[in-house]
This record gives sequence, structure tokens and C-alpha cells, in this order.
Amino acid sequence: MSLCGRTPAPSLLGRFMAGIACLLLGCLLLMPAPARAGVANAPGSNLEVSLITYGPGETYWERFGHDAIELRDTVSGEAVTFNYGVFDFDESGFLLNFARGQMHYLMDAAPSEVDQRYYTEVGRSVTRQHLAFTPAQAADLRDYLLWNLQPENVRYEYDYYVRNCATRVRDALDKALGGTLKPQLEARPGGMTFRQQTARLMSQQAWLMLILDLGLGPYADQPLNAWQESFLPEVLQQEINHVTVASIDGKAQPLVLSQNLLSPNRLVPPPAEAPDLRLPLALAGLALAALLASAHRFAPTAYALLGSLYLVLAGLVGVVLLILWTLTTHHSAWANANLLLFNPLAFLLLRALWRSRKHLATSRLANGVIVVQLVAVLIACALHLLSGVVQQNQPWLLFALPVWLVMAWSLRHRPS
Repeated sequence: MSLCGRTPAPSLLGRFMAGIACLLLGCLLLMPAPARAGVANAPGSNLEVSLITYGPGETYWERFGHDAIELRDTVSGEAVTFNYGVFDFDESGFLLNFARGQMHYLMDAAPSEVDQRYYTEVGRSVTRQHLAFTPAQAADLRDYLLWNLQPENVRYEYDYYVRNCATRVRDALDKALGGTLKPQLEARPGGMTFRQQTARLMSQQAWLMLILDLGLGPYADQPLNAWQESFLPEVLQQEINHVTVASIDGKAQPLVLSQNLLSPNRLVPPPAEAPDLRLPLALAGLALAALLASAHRFAPTAYALLGSLYLVLAGLVGVVLLILWTLTTHHSAWANANLLLFNPLAFLLLRALWRSRKHLATSRLANGVIVVQLVAVLIACALHLLSGVVQQNQPWLLFALPVWLVMAWSLRHRPS
């Protein structure tokens, strides 16, 4: 007897019906579950293709933004984003490969909701552009992305400007569209150079912006078309609005069917234009030159210390620039004209600098180095008179020129 009272015994008919119900339930549980349709096996007619663009983040490696391809099965509702922006710090030799310019990045896939929730939580914008893919093109894109996701295909050699998360997404879309994306973007001029886009996006980390600008060679100053400039996710997002494709019936239609802002940006946005570094660096160079000249007259020890700091930094910068040019695959840093301004010859002037503190004569070697350095600066200035792609290093010219002039004067100056 229970606390709730006695339960009445079931009748014969009731027991029979209960047995039939249990038998049917058991058969249903033992039956194999029907295959659930999803992105991986949905027909192309059920696949919706979108470009997802994430705005720049706060950390320096997030300043260039990010993007991904979203495939959505309109029947099951499953949505997966495929992106090419994953790297592994634990990879063997990662730091050495990074220094040599031989980094390996990976492709990854995740449920769209999971990916987009993260970017929304950290305040980065999320934009979806629904693209006009035919069923056959959508299926081809899905098959390519799944093939690319296999362990033997998932890695690729990364390059900041020509092989990154945005260019791989761009190339995958172009491949599935039968190559119609590339010629249309190549026909459109770009808005900025690699250097300008880099300075613009890194301007909130001024110290890093200056280091990158100092290390970029003439490769970063070549004119770009929209295809090249779409190494940036936000540029790809803007430029595909101008692309047209053929529909199923052969008529031209916009590639972007609709664009929706899924989450607004809550961070400080990057400026629309690259900062002009000429005036700030020119003023910094003049200030340092004036300080050296004044210290040489009134505080010889301070002059020697300040001058030594400049020479050591100039020499170290030159060593780094030489290594980037000769021992790495960072082609954006090759043939850097800033080597004419900052080079290892600066180390040879350290002894002469401390001798000049006591107004001792400068050695023949030091005199020769000074002449070579001044000629190098003049050559760096003269390069801007040439036609073609010239490295836009005027800010560093304006910084280095007054400092080297004062340095040459102070090493050669003798009080009457």
C-alpha cells in the first residue's frame, strides 16, 4: 500500500493493449535513425552561401579584421562557417618559421552561432552578405571546402598581403564562381597601398605602426587593384558589391543579394585614411638634432650617451633590415631604402663619438664612415626623383637627415 492509496489492478484488455504499446515503442527505438540532412550532404539547391565579415579587434593581430564563408542548409537550418585564420603556437619551430617568413596557417570550421557569438561578445562587428550562387556552384564550393578541411589539405603557407584569411576566402569564392570574381576586381583600382592600409589599421598602436612602416620596402608602395587590396576583409566586403554574376537563366545579377549587420561594432574604429607621418617624424628628427647640438656644447657626457643611443639603434635597425632582405622570405621588406639611413656602419662611429666628447681628433676611418653615410642619405633623397615605384620613406628621410648632419658636424667640430 502506498501513501497515495492502492492502485487498481488493470483489466485483461488493458494488459493486452499495454503490451502492444510496449512492443511498438521497442520497434521504433530499435529502428535505425533516418540520416539527418545538413551542410555536408545537402543538395546544392538547399545551400545558401554567405560571406561573413568581422570587424577589426583591439589586439594588434586582430586589427586587420577577419572573414569566413558561411554555408547554411535551408532545410535543416544547420549553418557552418569556414575560415582560414587559425595558427598553432605549439607547432614545431613556429617562432623560427615566423621570423623566416615561413608561417603555416590552418583552415577551420565551426557552427556559425558559436563563431558569431564570440565576435559579438568582444564587440567586433559581424556582417553577413548573402551571395547569388547557383545550386551547382554552391555544391562545388561545399565540396571544395570539405576537401580543404581534410588533414592533408588544411595547412597553407601564410603571407600578410597575398595569402591570408581574406585572400583564401576570396580565392575559394572565385573558384566556385568559375573565375568571374577575379577579372572584375582586377579591373577596379584600389584605394590605398599595402603601406597605407597597414599604417591606417595599426595607427592605434603607434609604436608598432612605426616599426612596421620602417621595415616595409618598396613592395608595399606599389599601386593596387581591388583584387590585390582585398587582402583586407573589409575591402573584400565592399568590393564584391560591385560584382555581377550570371543567374541560372543566364541573366546578369549582383553577386550580393542582401547585406545584414548581425552585430554592430562597439570598439574604436580605425581611421578612414592613413596617418601622414612626415610632420611628426620631421619634428622628432629636428628635436633630436637640436638636443645633440646643444648637449655637444654644454653637456659633453650627455651628448655622448644620447649619440651612442642613436648610433646603436641605427646599427641594430640596419642589421634587422639586412636579415629581412637576405635571410627571410618577407618579400615586403626586401630592398628597403631605409638601409641607406640606418645601417651597421653606425657602430663604427661609437668610438669617434666618445673621443669627440673630449674634442679629440676623429680617425681616418670615422671620417670615411661619415662621408659614406652622408652620401647614402643623399642617394636616399635622390631616389625620389626617379620614375616608377619608389619607396615612400619620406618620413624617415626627414627624421634621419638633420640627425646625421648634426652628428657629422659634432664629430668634425673643434672649438677655436
